[in-house]
Amino acid sequence: MSDLELSKAEQLAESIRGMTAMPIMRQLTIMVGLAFSIGLTVAIIMWSNEPDYSVLYSNLSPKDTSAIVDVFEAADLEYKVEPDSGMILVLSERLHHARMMLAENNLPHDSSIGFELIEKEQGFGTSNFIQSARYQRALEGELARTIKSMGSVENVRVHLALPKESAFIRDERKPSASVMLNLVSGWRLEEEQIESIQHLVASSVPKLQPKQVTVVDAKGRLLSDGLKPDGMKKKGQQFDYSRRVEALYTNRIEQLLTPIIGKDKIRAQVTAEIDFTETEMTHERFNPDLPAVRSEQNMEEQSSGKVNGGIPGALTNQPPGAAEVPEKVNDATTSTEIPTKSKRQTTRNFELDKTISHTRKNPGTIKRLSVAVVVDNKSGGVNEEGEPISTPYTPEDLARFTAIVKEAVGFSALRGDTVNVSNVAFSPVPEEEPVIIPFWEKQWFWSAFKQVMVVLMLVFLFAGVFRPMMKNLIAKAKLDRELQAEEEEQVQEEGPPQLAPPIYQSNLQMARAVAADDPKIVAQVVRSWIQSDKKRLGTGG
Repeated sequence: MSDLELSKAEQLAESIRGMTAMPIMRQLTIMVGLAFSIGLTVAIIMWSNEPDYSVLYSNLSPKDTSAIVDVFEAADLEYKVEPDSGMILVLSERLHHARMMLAENNLPHDSSIGFELIEKEQGFGTSNFIQSARYQRALEGELARTIKSMGSVENVRVHLALPKESAFIRDERKPSASVMLNLVSGWRLEEEQIESIQHLVASSVPKLQPKQVTVVDAKGRLLSDGLKPDGMKKKGQQFDYSRRVEALYTNRIEQLLTPIIGKDKIRAQVTAEIDFTETEMTHERFNPDLPAVRSEQNMEEQSSGKVNGGIPGALTNQPPGAAEVPEKVNDATTSTEIPTKSKRQTTRNFELDKTISHTRKNPGTIKRLSVAVVVDNKSGGVNEEGEPISTPYTPEDLARFTAIVKEAVGFSALRGDTVNVSNVAFSPVPEEEPVIIPFWEKQWFWSAFKQVMVVLMLVFLFAGVFRPMMKNLIAKAKLDRELQAEEEEQVQEEGPPQLAPPIYQSNLQMARAVAADDPKIVAQVVRSWIQSDKKRLGTGG
């Protein structure tokens, strides 16, 4: 055994002797403090070596939790289950691996049931009512799955009210539906999203209107009741259309001028006045130069012979008298005048050339455009102080930019469009500082912090607890040994003390207590004894 080992063994023996020489209460106090220090050290070491755990999934059903635990135990994957919330925790570095393993085993199960309910084997004698109920339940599950695929929806339930079809129209009842949404914490649905859910459900159920779909959130608030009326909805659509038109023209201007002027040296704004009026016009035109005969009617009358006539009245209406036959006929050369009557009538209908045109103007035409463009000064190098030099553009350059802008937006003077291009020096924009994550929020910092805490705790326990305690115990043992040797020498020289044994023992215990409480006083007493012995020995010599 080496000298170092012998010295350590002697120090340990002396510390043990010093410990045993102390009073019982002091020994218990030292032992409790030593045990507490050792326990604290062990706890810190275990805390530093404890791995980091992350939550696997939240809001798991007990059935899914049991199935996941079985999978982890079969794969020998380390996990923990919190006793309060029942959440499953896995190692942070194994989180994605655990989720992929569960996805391979189709875990966690989806709480909604879809058309796979119909694929199950039907029992013998299943009624039409049971089949209709299964179909309705399957349809509700499929709709819930579809709505749940939205990023802001955490869970959803769909209820359908499908009345039985009737052959009588007066007894026909329309279907209805209700949807309850459980949104992700901090999320809120827009009106367009609520409308999309209503239309989604209505399009999946025959004869279901979107207005008959009620949407409620998990807090009991009615979401589908606060939608905009048709008039306000139309106004919102018109506003969005105007903004899209303005953004289109603004993007065209910036794409054309950015390569010429430079990046971040141009600002453009376009204001578009859109006409959303719906107009219907019908025109009917006639061309008098191109007449056409549509129909023609001719009527002609002709009569011959004696024509009875006279003065209208009673005598005219009397029958003629007896006729007289002439005794001698005239010669052939004799001509007799025969009275005649003719009448002709013609009716023609003409059709003029007619044109009928029906015009309907679609809303959304541009009534007027107002374009404002601001360009920065062009860079011209740096001056003697190292500052950048900027010079304004010439009027010819601005006129060229104006012509480019007019062509880009389709400028029309008839509409009253205006284009204004100005040259103004831009103020310097401060550079945006990159986002720096504090080092105490990084993972490596906490790992290093744990190791440093363990080292500091060990150093503190060794240098501040164990070492001073060992030194005190060793000093106590040496002092006791010196006192004992001094007492033995005194007994040998002067004989046994004259005090009674009880008084001697009590004084001895008192001296030991004083030596344990304040070793300096004992050291001074021993030093005075040694000096007095030296003087006595010197005098006697």
